[in-house]
Amino acid sequence: MLTNINSLIKTIGILDVIDILVVAYFLFRIYLMLKNTRAAVLVKGLLTLGAIMFISRWLNLHVISWVLEKSMTVLIVALPIVFQPELRRALEQIGRGRLFRKHGELDEYEVDEMVNSITSAAIVMGRRKIGALIVVEREIGLEERIETGVAIDGLISDSLLLNIFEKDTPLHDGAVIIRGNRIAAASCLLPLTEMRNLSQELGTRHRAALGISEQSDAVILVVSEETGTISLARNGTLQRYLTADDVKEFLKASITRPKADFKQMLREKIRDLRGDKK
Repeated sequence: MLTNINSLIKTIGILDVIDILVVAYFLFRIYLMLKNTRAAVLVKGLLTLGAIMFISRWLNLHVISWVLEKSMTVLIVALPIVFQPELRRALEQIGRGRLFRKHGELDEYEVDEMVNSITSAAIVMGRRKIGALIVVEREIGLEERIETGVAIDGLISDSLLLNIFEKDTPLHDGAVIIRGNRIAAASCLLPLTEMRNLSQELGTRHRAALGISEQSDAVILVVSEETGTISLARNGTLQRYLTADDVKEFLKASITRPKADFKQMLREKIRDLRGDKK
């Protein structure tokens, strides 16, 4: 047995290893694309049928094997129809270069759509004085906070955010946590900051935004229910009285540049404002 294994290992070359790694990588990317989709359930069903067919052949159950073989033939023809949405999405991702991107990383188009939706919703809520707390997850996961809320897993849109934070709705009290370009959960509980030298104007939402920013690298957008003021927190720093352009700039810079220094961005913004005044 050991002799056969040693002989097999000696026949494996560098190209064979590369070949195996490339196939494994593509299978892994396909798994990530199918994960948490309707196609994942269908794949599990196909694997179950394959396992039953293998067992029936091993036990010499000829009738069951014959029925399953004919069923597999029909399924192979039907697969392109059943998986049509997933196949189209996969081809779109390959066309955009998403196949070789880091899992969960957004392309430029998705970032723009996400930032525009959040900004549009924040401006409308600020005008109507609707309180809101929006947390954008980055490198550090917020799974513990997501579990405290109500799971949504919906694509981000300004209409959805407005409906969530509308007054007297079941999910308006708490934070929305965004993962990638999807709303993971709403009505989530966040820790409050322990800073004592905060302005009395800052309410619970602002303290919660600072609290989660101190414990993670998330970017948090706050809309004040009393004044309609829009603020943004990150790394324990709060920037208030933001305009629509400010929100877009800070969000896009934070999402596309994970290692960017938020305080440095604030200094640059203040420097630009001073230059405009002069």
